[in-house]
Amino acid sequence: MKIVQLLPELNEGGVERGTMELSRELVKLGHESIVISAGGQLVKQIEEDEGKHIILDVCSKNIFSAPFRMLKLRKVLKELQPDILHARSRVPAWLTYLANKRLNFPFVTTVHGLNSINAYSKVMTKGDRVIAVSEVVRDYIIKGYGVNDNKITVIQRGVDTQKFSENNIDHVFIEKFKQKYALENKFIVTSVGRVTWLKDYETFIKSIAKAKEQIPNIVGLVVGGVREDKIEYFESLKKLAQQEGVEKKIVFTGSQTHIAEVYALSDILVNASLKMGNVARTVTESLVMNTPVIATTFEGLNNLIVDGVNGAIIETQNEKDLANKIKLLHDNMPQNVKETLPYEFTLQSLVESTVNVYKSFDGIH
Repeated sequence: MKIVQLLPELNEGGVERGTMELSRELVKLGHESIVISAGGQLVKQIEEDEGKHIILDVCSKNIFSAPFRMLKLRKVLKELQPDILHARSRVPAWLTYLANKRLNFPFVTTVHGLNSINAYSKVMTKGDRVIAVSEVVRDYIIKGYGVNDNKITVIQRGVDTQKFSENNIDHVFIEKFKQKYALENKFIVTSVGRVTWLKDYETFIKSIAKAKEQIPNIVGLVVGGVREDKIEYFESLKKLAQQEGVEKKIVFTGSQTHIAEVYALSDILVNASLKMGNVARTVTESLVMNTPVIATTFEGLNNLIVDGVNGAIIETQNEKDLANKIKLLHDNMPQNVKETLPYEFTLQSLVESTVNVYKSFDGIH
């Protein structure tokens, strides 16, 4: 098969890394993998894994340039003659949906979260096949858009259990990282993800301030890049840390490529996200690295986290609850949490299920 995945850009983030991993695994299976995006730091990795990348602006939300970009995409797709088009985000999905009207290539979309129910987001249900990243997302789009559940397949985000393995970590990097950020002999509580309000780093910072009274050597690690349009928010977080008296206990590391090592050196991983329509990649990756997880959840979500077994569940935007759970795990750390991850949350399962979706079209092998 010749598969084309489309997403806005290829920098950090769960969708971006998932696209890169799927591209690599498709190549291993003998398929031709092509990714179309506006570019980014992960392009090099896709090409090193023998995938092909085409730079095209499928990122901009400028409606005035959209017709021109759609026609350019149509020309590219006509030349490629793909077996499958797979859109991973709304702008690329709109451009692909419109460009494909005359071409009629099999079209797959993946709905990654709980975007507002509106005409703009509805395009993610326009695929001939729709992948939902959780049962919650599936039910959400069925209720919001009246999508026929027969064309929806739930495929959980899958963690690469070879890359994220205690047997493959770079111990030299860990030592240098700890030295750089003065983390030796610290109780490290980490939150991983781009610096945006959806990650609720405010609650994370406030919880560290509360927990430090009982855990004097605690450090809160924020691992994620800052986009230009989020610099003001980032500055507000640093100001909050000062106000809470933890400016020396909150460490902003920026984006990191050795993310498995970050999980390994952490005592606890916190995901305080305000929206949990699926199980976050940080949750599954952390579990595989044997690091307990404290996370928010959402009604109906198979969230994987069980209090005291592999971490703890917290109330959204409740810094006191988070601080208490940090203390509870500090005093009684769960063991062998990696054994709690079901097979359906592995990359192998994701690839198998995704390829089956592609092969569900007539004439696709």
